[in-house]
Amino acid sequence: ANIRSTHSSSGWSARGGLTRNPYALDRNASGSSSGAAAAIAANLAAAAIGTETDGSIVSPASICGLVGLKPTVGLVSRDGIIPISHTQDTAGPMTRSVADTALVLAAIAGADARDGATAVAAPADYAAALGGERLAGARLGVVRSQFGRHPDVDAVIEAALETLRGAGAVIVDPVELDVTAVAEDELAVLLYELVADLPSWLAEFAPHAPVSTLAEVVAWNERHRAAQMPWFGQELFERAQRLGTLEETDYLEARSRCRLVAREEGIDHVLSEHRLDALLAPTGGPAWVTDLVNGDNYGGSFSSPPAIAGYPHITVPAGFVHGLPVGLSFAGAPWSEELLIGLAHSFEQRTHARRPPTFAASSS
Repeated sequence: ANIRSTHSSSGWSARGGLTRNPYALDRNASGSSSGAAAAIAANLAAAAIGTETDGSIVSPASICGLVGLKPTVGLVSRDGIIPISHTQDTAGPMTRSVADTALVLAAIAGADARDGATAVAAPADYAAALGGERLAGARLGVVRSQFGRHPDVDAVIEAALETLRGAGAVIVDPVELDVTAVAEDELAVLLYELVADLPSWLAEFAPHAPVSTLAEVVAWNERHRAAQMPWFGQELFERAQRLGTLEETDYLEARSRCRLVAREEGIDHVLSEHRLDALLAPTGGPAWVTDLVNGDNYGGSFSSPPAIAGYPHITVPAGFVHGLPVGLSFAGAPWSEELLIGLAHSFEQRTHARRPPTFAASSS
């Protein structure tokens, strides 16, 4: 998972090297689920299970021309997944079509005694969401603050909005949603939970490993710096290992502020104020040229509001910018996956925007 360094390159692994984007091999596949996205885009399999804490399903899915769904936290078990944050972590489908996403989600959703968060899981008939026209009369709010980062991306999403209007959706534009005020709080929550939860995972799933705590992982990386850290370090690991327990006031207050801003004052408020079924935004920018020296060069992302809230978020292919895929995001209330799948499927069937990759050496 891509949380080791402040200037990492998504998709780089000391074990396997660099994951490449099938649409332009010199460009990044984003992360953390880089390999899952690239493999499905390249037709190596029909579907993959991505994992997301903030963006790690929807960003690589968007950049690799896929459908990616980050479920409500608690809908899908995290048992066995290396933890970052029990507050935000979830697994979810990454596929080439909304129909495949619905089928995979139906297979993996539900309660699991080995993950207490799933005790309240509320699976629905996701395949049923694929029938009929779901856009007619749907009230969709445009998070306009996510625009303005790339004019060509904006043009693709504006065309998508016209498609939605043509299908009978009521487009409420703009709506206000901003969680940047808790960006540092979110990072603090993630690092506190990482250092607290990793030892239990290591004890159960890697009992013979030479490490048993995050501090030992940091020390091991230092001893193997040439192989493990040739391009970027482990600043976030080092910061996390200095933190205290989940009983500390700093952690509890940061988590409380995140939930307040992302839920009650954020998505819940916007949906209620405008009587919305879902929120719309560009998922992010097109894939950037991989630069191992300087690290990632993101073109913006809509992942944080639903990630911090723990709410569902689906991205669906909307078009291309210079041959690089761009995704449209639908996000909504907790347990609204069936609705979001229906909306995304109706949009997909009207546009058929996805095209398979050509494995070009570059996008230029």
